[in-house]
Amino acid sequence: MRARWPLALALALWAGAAAMDAGRDWVAATVLPSVALQTAVEVVDRNGILLRAYTVADGRWRMAVAPEEVDADYIDMLVGYEDKRFWTHHGVDWIGVARAGLQALRHGRVVSGGSTLTMQVARLLENSGTGALAGKLRQARVALALETHFTKREILQLYLHLAPFGGNLEGVRAASLAYFGKEPKRLTPAEAALLVAIPQAPEARRPDRHLQRAVAARDRVLARALRDGVISTEEAQEVRGEVVPMARQPVPMLAPHLADRMRREAPGAPRIQLTLEAGLQKALESLAKEVVAGQGDQLQIAILAADHTSGEVLASVGSAGFLADRRQGFVDMTRALRSPGSTLKPLVYGLAFDEGLGHPETMIEDKPVIFGTYAPQNFDRIFRGTVRMRE
Repeated sequence: MRARWPLALALALWAGAAAMDAGRDWVAATVLPSVALQTAVEVVDRNGILLRAYTVADGRWRMAVAPEEVDADYIDMLVGYEDKRFWTHHGVDWIGVARAGLQALRHGRVVSGGSTLTMQVARLLENSGTGALAGKLRQARVALALETHFTKREILQLYLHLAPFGGNLEGVRAASLAYFGKEPKRLTPAEAALLVAIPQAPEARRPDRHLQRAVAARDRVLARALRDGVISTEEAQEVRGEVVPMARQPVPMLAPHLADRMRREAPGAPRIQLTLEAGLQKALESLAKEVVAGQGDQLQIAILAADHTSGEVLASVGSAGFLADRRQGFVDMTRALRSPGSTLKPLVYGLAFDEGLGHPETMIEDKPVIFGTYAPQNFDRIFRGTVRMRE
């Protein structure tokens, strides 16, 4: 009897090694889905601030982001809540799978899932379901294969691009811009927790449609983060009452005329940087809208601001409203061919002052004149007689 134990042990070791080899061959033979993700074309200002972005081909907002460009608390909450052994497992968390199986046997139903972040990436890449056994096996196989081809950082980045946040929002950066109106680099703990919670049930937890569910899911993530030491007790108390956004904010759409033109001139470029300054651009666009407000549908305005020392364009307002169809706001008036009109007056007066032909107090006649068939008019069609040049 004793003589059989060495043989049994040898057979067991051989069977184990054969199973491992077969498993490695099975994983190596996996046909991986494409990981070449299309992300939004972005137009940014001189400081890298987003001016305008464009949806990808299927109409989704999926915006490029690196893990280093996302708040560290969000990453810690995500890993702690979704896949605490993410940094150490090889695609499948066998401890988590065993725990989920035992819980299902004990309760007679699925209590917790065993999917890792890598398995979720596999599902999102293939747009497959979440529940069927065959689907889980496929996700596990693809996850194991992904871990052999990509680093943990690259897999995490895929999740940051693909995680669903309801509607046409895909990825943490698009969600942060849509729900909070800011980049995900600086999030409050409550904001980070909400972004962790939504992808588990993206349509059911959209704060713009199901506010109470979103708040409850956020609070569960905060409680786990507190338990795991990601946030302090003081932070948890401070942010628990933080207001959850009830509506989506529009993705930035500054300098739309110029952004569209630059995109046409640089097809295929994922990121286009302009010399504009976002703050000035936003201020001048607001000014343009104020000027034409209440002035009827026929009045339009354009503004171009440049640095006179370098010639760099700092702001370009093509119209008072890009989407104002009744004013034909889609027309970029900074490039439309038209008479310069009074735009030339400062230049003409400046030359007159330089040549000594006049000064601000020189009296001139503001009266009707005719040049052949051309009879210029003042803007308000009123002539004021003898006036000073400064007037």
